[in-house]
Amino acid sequence: MAFLQGIAASNGIAIAKAYRLVEPNLSFDKKTIEDTASEVSRFKSAIEKSKAELEAIRDRAHVELGADKAAIFEAHLLVLTDPELNGPIEDKIKSEKVNAEAALKETADMFVMMFEQMDNEYMKERAADIRDVTKRVLAHLLGVQLVNPSMIAEEVIIVAEDLTPSDTAQLNRQYVLGFTTDIGGRTSHSAIMARSMEIPAVVGTKTATEEINNGDLVIVDGLKGEVHINPTPELVAEYRNIHEQFEAQKIEWAKLVNEKTVSADNHHVELAANIGTPNDLKGVLANGGEAVGLYRTEFLYMGRDQLPTEEEQFDAYKAVLEGMNGKPVVVRTLDIGGDKELPYLQLPKELNPFLGFRAIRLCLEEQDIFRTQLRALLRASSYGNLKIMFPMIATLDEFREAKAILEDEKQKLIAAGQTVSEKIELGIMVEIPSTAVLADQFAKEVDFFSIGTNDLIQYTMAADRMNQRVSYLYQPYSPSILRLVKMVIDAAHAEGKWAGMCGEMAGDETAIPILLGLGLDEFSMSATSILKARSQIKKLTKSEMESLANQVLNMQTTAQVIEAVNAATK
Repeated sequence: MAFLQGIAASNGIAIAKAYRLVEPNLSFDKKTIEDTASEVSRFKSAIEKSKAELEAIRDRAHVELGADKAAIFEAHLLVLTDPELNGPIEDKIKSEKVNAEAALKETADMFVMMFEQMDNEYMKERAADIRDVTKRVLAHLLGVQLVNPSMIAEEVIIVAEDLTPSDTAQLNRQYVLGFTTDIGGRTSHSAIMARSMEIPAVVGTKTATEEINNGDLVIVDGLKGEVHINPTPELVAEYRNIHEQFEAQKIEWAKLVNEKTVSADNHHVELAANIGTPNDLKGVLANGGEAVGLYRTEFLYMGRDQLPTEEEQFDAYKAVLEGMNGKPVVVRTLDIGGDKELPYLQLPKELNPFLGFRAIRLCLEEQDIFRTQLRALLRASSYGNLKIMFPMIATLDEFREAKAILEDEKQKLIAAGQTVSEKIELGIMVEIPSTAVLADQFAKEVDFFSIGTNDLIQYTMAADRMNQRVSYLYQPYSPSILRLVKMVIDAAHAEGKWAGMCGEMAGDETAIPILLGLGLDEFSMSATSILKARSQIKKLTKSEMESLANQVLNMQTTAQVIEAVNAATK
């Protein structure tokens, strides 16, 4: 039995066998082979195993992910059975008397280089197909298993160094009961997705992939941030009891699902949910969400090999707007960059991508992408209560340019006879300190603010939220952060506008009393945090929290703020 301490990223208890989502070692030595016929036979066997595997993946992708995803694996099957690729590999084995692994890699590398040098974009994409397919065949030759999160068909706990947004989006919540990672924090995308999927998660353990083997029994304690490896039967029984208690607490919170969010002195605030796909709506409604405060549209663009079409986007936006039955839906336009990449865009590598060409900066330059999304949103607007916000706005000029493009597309659609809502509110994410400082000027032109604390904190503190060594500087309760939040809320209210928050801080039980006192109008969080937050707010008095907020704004340290909150909310 072993124990790891990490960061509690998503509440709950999960007990299951480990599934390591770690790339296998595909290294090999080049060898001379005497029995070339046997080696060719071994190569053909690896091809057949790969073929059966790809057919199974294709068929499942077609059912669960749609025809467009299945087409990717159909293309891989064509490469796998192409005699133009397999013929030279077999010839190399026979003529040069080398092992199949060496013949496969040398031949594949030659084709990849040839395709990558072509001007034709379609042919360049074939290079990626060859890489993927030959990697699968090589794995079968070496007798190792490639990881594929979308093919998990039994209850497991995922163990990984980290999970990319596309990895997390592929996880089947029917079978993935929880996960644990070496790196990450509460605001990493894997943690945010875990809360959205309502699965327990512990991140930042540092050594999970070193200490946990495939098949090990694992307990993920998303309440305390603990991971237990091969626990004793007594500990398993104890955790099953904790799990039952937590589920019982959730049943109590569930009684608030149809209630409004009001403080003890009857002050109403809006509790909204952050979502990534239309499939997340079920969780929003089940948890009593009063709105969608952040629809992360980038997940429409991930896990695929080309940009989503205007129709695909329209269908997704329409589904969310209709599903919320007239309740507000705040849609964030494409926020790609930083740790969220789209391989098919082939953007240049940057030394500091978090401060680079991303979000609105990318959209204002790649206007074809931006305009397609805006058209889809405008067309969907008549199906519900749509609000649009632009991410990572740093200057008024950026907002004005983005707004002008939106207005241009709106007029084109109207001229073409398309119905477009006249009630679309237009806002911005406040996640850059310069924007918070100039909030009084922005408030004259926007309809609302949504404070993105995940980035606002890291930019204000100059501390990468994914870097374990400076994680102590990621301080949501720092008086400096709280003062910026107050500036934004006050600026909005001075112009008769509303201010929300869609960073993870909005659902933080230590931050909620302060934010209530500062006058935040909308709290947007993971759907699974809504009922717990509603229960907490019902016990707080707005006037008392205003006194608390004024008090903590004049404090010097995070520790002092936490102590003051604890004292005021006992």
